[in-house]
Parts: sequence; C-alpha cells; structure tokens
Amino acid sequence: MNDTTEQLNMSGAELYREETFTDQKIGSIRRLTPVDADGNQDTSRQTQFFGQTQVLTPAGPLPISFELEATSLSEAADGFAAAAEQALEKTMQELQEMRRQQQSSIVVPGQGGPTGMPGGGLQMP
Repeated sequence: MNDTTEQLNMSGAELYREETFTDQKIGSIRRLTPVDADGNQDTSRQTQFFGQTQVLTPAGPLPISFELEATSLSEAADGFAAAAEQALEKTMQELQEMRRQQQSSIVVPGQGGPTGMPGGGLQMP
C-alpha cells in the first residue's frame, strides 16, 4: 500500500452521519451525529452543528461557513444569526488584511515579480 492510499483510509471510529436542514431563505444547518462503524449512534462523542449562508458582494455570492455551539437543532437555529454575523465580520477582516498586504507589496523593476523572475514570470521572446 502506498502513502496516498494510506492517507485516504477512513477511520471507522470517527464516522458521522450528516443531515442538512434549511429554511430555503437564509441558509442551512449541518448536523453531524457521531456513529460507529455499523451506523449506530455513538453517544460517547458530541453531535456537531455547522451553519452555512451566502452574502452577496459586488464580486458575486460569498459563501460563509461557521460552527454553531449547540446541543440541539433548535439551539443551532436560535444561534444561527449571531454566529453568521461573527463569521461574516471575521471574513471581512481577513479580506481587508489580504487587501492591505497586496497593496503594500511593492514591485521594484529588475527584482522580479511574484515568481522571483524578472517581469513577474513573464517571458519575453
């Protein structure tokens, strides 16, 4: 067995059953219920909840995914808005930081571009 095949092996001790719930307006909630290798619920591990939504931007829809701290589907639904807002704020901060870093990178003629080659990787005939 090669390294790639070994890395692709699923662990029967770490399986989850995935269910998706949506209001068909704002987003969806994924519930991951831990199960054993036979598909029976594994009560020794916690159920996990994740929210997903989209925000429209000038560049098109931006998908936002986030963890929901909840022990039930109703708690996950109740906490959806606050968690989505927090995830959106974090995403916007990360985008602003990426923009700042991109704007602060100064390209000096003759020193090469992003690839380290003169002309930024462009080859002239």
